[in-house]
Amino acid sequence: MDSNGIASTVLIVDDREDARWVLTQVMRQGGFVALPVANGEDALASIARQSPSVVLLDIGLPDIDGFEVLTRIKQMDKAIPVIMVTGNDKPYDAGRAVRAGAWDYLTKPFKNREVLHTVRCALAEKASRSPVRRIVDTPKQDDFLLRSMGSSESIQAIQREVELVARTNFSILVAGESGSGKELVSQAIHTLSLRADKPLVAVDCGAIAETLIESELFGHEKGAFTGAHQAKAGAFELADGGTIFLDEIGNLPLAMQGKLLRVLETRRIHRIGSTREKRLDFRVVAATNANLLAMVERREFREDLYHRLAEYTIRIPPLRERKEDLVFLTQRFLKQTNTELGKQVKGLSTTAWGIIQRYDWHGNARELRNHLRRAVLLCDHPEGMILPDLLGMLAPALKLVAAQPAGSNAEPACPPPALKELSVDGHGLSLKEIVAQATAQVERAALMQALTRSHGNKAQAARALRIDYKTIHTKLNGYGISAVQFLKSAA
Repeated sequence: MDSNGIASTVLIVDDREDARWVLTQVMRQGGFVALPVANGEDALASIARQSPSVVLLDIGLPDIDGFEVLTRIKQMDKAIPVIMVTGNDKPYDAGRAVRAGAWDYLTKPFKNREVLHTVRCALAEKASRSPVRRIVDTPKQDDFLLRSMGSSESIQAIQREVELVARTNFSILVAGESGSGKELVSQAIHTLSLRADKPLVAVDCGAIAETLIESELFGHEKGAFTGAHQAKAGAFELADGGTIFLDEIGNLPLAMQGKLLRVLETRRIHRIGSTREKRLDFRVVAATNANLLAMVERREFREDLYHRLAEYTIRIPPLRERKEDLVFLTQRFLKQTNTELGKQVKGLSTTAWGIIQRYDWHGNARELRNHLRRAVLLCDHPEGMILPDLLGMLAPALKLVAAQPAGSNAEPACPPPALKELSVDGHGLSLKEIVAQATAQVERAALMQALTRSHGNKAQAARALRIDYKTIHTKLNGYGISAVQFLKSAA
């Protein structure tokens, strides 16, 4: 149901009649209105007539390639979540889909509860990400980024940059791929700024229809245009005294870029339908997953606006370049999903963790979260272990795991699975290799237990384990364990 109590519509695009029939029944049983079509042209026509709540889009269509349909859907309405569906399990297709704007990716055959869960999650996120929102639940901790993104050298460097620039009034541009954590960085900037007790307002520049952007940003007076039944404050007014976060700024049309530049230069706005200007005090943080300088070269983005926004630039590396954060993020997402679903999934098997490590994560932390949520939902292992078959299209990475000699990878071990499960996943490994993996998992578990008891005090944990501080520091780095994640236990 949407906010008006009307059942959400799911557009099902698949050329196979049996697949359309099955998905239609699943969606109807889940309380959705199903709208099945057999090809890309019919899908685009349906979206033009009636914007659906979410789209299930098959890649292999007879008339238009599924990726082309995805691109055209995003041109028509960027706010519609599109879930790509395919009969193959090629990781390249998954990465391509995410880069092209797909919300998630499913491979056939999938379980009914899996596809229903994915659709519901897409709708829940869409509902929570209205084009303009006032972020009320802002973080209070100074080390918020380390608690939410990990403690790799890359994130620690970003934390230092945030601390350096937050208390200035610089306009900041946060650059990074989709799902890499740009909004988290913007929240950290606001939290550490002198405006922390004032509003933080987020605007998704890619999710607002071009005809409504000016109204959403600057507001309007009653009767200013058809449908303006009452006056409305725009995002800049809502952010007065605080911070305005302009997400995906590269999607802003050229005509609006000039108007935005004037507002940034004068710190004055006037609502549509009003001749009275209003002076405002705000700080701007913008974010982009595009190369704005390349867009400037192509004259798709104003150079003067770019320099106005990028007084200081923070770049977030993709997850594939900071895989030491995978342990922390995996544990965080497992804990969140266990709480959400009322389950007690303990961790990943050795092979499943190897797949997680070796996948490139083109959708970054958001893609990792989606796969783990789905895996927790489907997990029925008696000892609460996620096995490789629950990782869907990531499974081809299993070949890389099998080909990797034991001990050749310095990446951290997984959250420790049961030894029984290790023996199953150890098929094809020598006894020496299996023992080495088991020893590493026991050692890692002992380190985490010691840190839990010491509330993150590494010196105290080292004394309890009867090792010196240098040794525990080396081992924690090797396993990708951050003492930060245990500090909350002390509260």
